[in-house]
Amino acid sequence: MGRPSSSSGRRSLLLGTDSAGDAVRRIAVALTALAVVIVVGTLGYLVLGFTLLEALYQTVPTVATVGFREVRPVGPTGEAITIVLILLGVGTVLYKLGVLVEAVTEGHLREHLGRRRMERDIARLRDHVIVCGFGRVGRSATRYLLDRGHAVVVVDTDATRLEGHTGPFVHGDAASDDTLRAAGIDRARALRRDLVIISRARTLGSKEKLVLAGATRAVNPQLIGGRRMASFALHADVAEFLDEVMHDDDLDVRIEQVRLADTDAVVGRTLAEVDVPGTCGCQLLAVRAPRKGPFTPSPPPQTVLAAGATLIVFGTPDQVGRLRALAADGRVPTVVDG
Repeated sequence: MGRPSSSSGRRSLLLGTDSAGDAVRRIAVALTALAVVIVVGTLGYLVLGFTLLEALYQTVPTVATVGFREVRPVGPTGEAITIVLILLGVGTVLYKLGVLVEAVTEGHLREHLGRRRMERDIARLRDHVIVCGFGRVGRSATRYLLDRGHAVVVVDTDATRLEGHTGPFVHGDAASDDTLRAAGIDRARALRRDLVIISRARTLGSKEKLVLAGATRAVNPQLIGGRRMASFALHADVAEFLDEVMHDDDLDVRIEQVRLADTDAVVGRTLAEVDVPGTCGCQLLAVRAPRKGPFTPSPPPQTVLAAGATLIVFGTPDQVGRLRALAADGRVPTVVDG
């Protein structure tokens, strides 16, 4: 047996095999059966010497059982064809009406159309984030990403967790390639050399296993929670400041990262030449070497910026935007007041 196409696999994951998909299939079967009955009836009358228009005109009212005037005398053979058409037509029409009423009254058709619309929405996404698992941690991560303007597609095997979620989602196993493709992983922040996979670790021992399995970073919520509590106890002001900078939407300053591409204009120049604070207004906290190398806090002015390096800066969104523009083409956008 041949493998199903990737497009059909994605469609089955998005539409599912639930009642909505079954209702759509029943509607398609009913319409196909109606079309077959009309075609067979038309061919039967054509054999009796009717023209195509006469045969179709005789067939449609017969199948619909609305009553009609015979176009021409049909004889015993025609009467037999008419009787068969009436019996088949009544059954087919009643089945079609029943399927349509069920699909509309139970919401299956609306659900199907909604999922088709979601499929199109996911197909249009680019550089979005895929959150696998929509439990408490997944919901929190999704809410944080959405609040900061990132597009998110949620994946979960439990349909009840996805109920009430208004954003794009895929019901399926995140370990499946078809599921991830349905979520648009080939256009997401993934399947690239700079792939970042964040996984939740339940125990300290599982962190190492997750990293060995391919995760870029494994996060243990209990460990992080304990460290934050200790930080608040020992360095309350520092911990509160960092918490506000990273999570407070009302604060206009952020700690952001700016990764340098191979074609960026500042590559090969020193920090003294670029003068990040003077030209952009944001503070340079650290520089990370390419390929996830070590961090250099408060880097010296003679540090040469390399392709793939990451600048960790502290500033407003406008200041960070000016830095991104400076890194890309060597020019800082002019800000005009008023």
